[in-house]
Amino acid sequence: MVQLTATPLSALVDEPVHIRATGLTPLQLVVFHASLEDEVGNLFYSRAFYRANEVGEIDLDHAAALGGDYKGVHPMGLFWSLKPQKLVTRLLKRDVMTSPFRVQIKLYDRHLPIETKTSEAPKASVTLERWYVAPGVTRIPVREGRLRGTLFVPSGEGRFPGVIDMYGASGGLLEFRASLLASRGFASLALAHCGFEDLPPQPDKVDLEYFEEAANFLLKHPKVLGPGIGIVSVCRGAEIGLSMAIHLKQVTATVLINGPNFIFSIPHIYRGQILKPRPHSVQSISINALGFVEFYSIFDESGPETSQSCLPIEKARGPFLFIVGEDDKNVNGKVFAKQATEQLKRHGKNNWTLLSYPGAGHMIEPPYSPLCCVSGIANVCSAIHWGGEVVPHAAAQEHSWKEIQKFLRKHLTPVIPSQI
Repeated sequence: MVQLTATPLSALVDEPVHIRATGLTPLQLVVFHASLEDEVGNLFYSRAFYRANEVGEIDLDHAAALGGDYKGVHPMGLFWSLKPQKLVTRLLKRDVMTSPFRVQIKLYDRHLPIETKTSEAPKASVTLERWYVAPGVTRIPVREGRLRGTLFVPSGEGRFPGVIDMYGASGGLLEFRASLLASRGFASLALAHCGFEDLPPQPDKVDLEYFEEAANFLLKHPKVLGPGIGIVSVCRGAEIGLSMAIHLKQVTATVLINGPNFIFSIPHIYRGQILKPRPHSVQSISINALGFVEFYSIFDESGPETSQSCLPIEKARGPFLFIVGEDDKNVNGKVFAKQATEQLKRHGKNNWTLLSYPGAGHMIEPPYSPLCCVSGIANVCSAIHWGGEVVPHAAAQEHSWKEIQKFLRKHLTPVIPSQI
């Protein structure tokens, strides 16, 4: 009898799953098919072909895929190779508390047609629950003064390192990374900065005092450790995160994912000081063969104005973790991170770590998330090319997620001298 097992059946999305098929004919060729439907009905699917061993078993921890959406030994390949049925679609978890993503894995004994639906009955199937929040994590909506966000507090006694989590120009309030950080022991504030409730969809300035309020709010919470907080940020959020690290004494550790070392398009304002954006050329916006927009060439990387428009990163009090996808088609993060680290060197600083991933794109998410190659941003562009190759992008996500947590724990948890 053919059996398909997956362990654990219910787990956080950043936890690996052990998938195994037994009861097959020796050396039988089969196809694994995975599918997921998000909360608004978008379908994502993947498939991979495997051959059973001499005793009729396939263990994805050791067996190599022969083809399909990936090749080789990739135990979690069925998850990170999920692709949308509608190309311009990003997989986003909106409700992190009450329902998981359910991934259905089916095993067929012959090739599937290209289309995702088939009348053939699977030889075996299993459904897994993939959660973005661990049991006991508390979700607290934040509507204090101007602040708009959600605070996630881990379960357990004591206090926890505090982190502000920010995304980019897409706006809204994205909670899934903050809830996952809380599941790993961080008091994490998912902070909205545009396009949410009464926040303007496209603001004309970045008021750093708003983000200072967020830092102070987090540090005042009785469950937050202090004395400083961390930042985890991407793209436009990373632009703001860098500016926060420079100007706010509360920020003592900063993770910048595919961001610039200068101000993009609207000025930053802090206590009367105005930080102007770098000039850019809309004529340098490119469109690839599929009609997707690429922004990574709009900023001149040389010339006399470049060094003058770079943010004074050397003034930051805490260390940096730069995370770069070298195949990013939206932000030339490899160049900008190099400029930032060279600027730190010139000022005698060595307070940074740079993780640069060949083949990774812009949307570096928590582990086992599908690569988002293209999606739209309301009021900006309907199809932005984010770049990335599936296999190296997946490896970058898995490695960087561990490094983010190590970095934050190292710099946000006080060292207690050993007792003599």
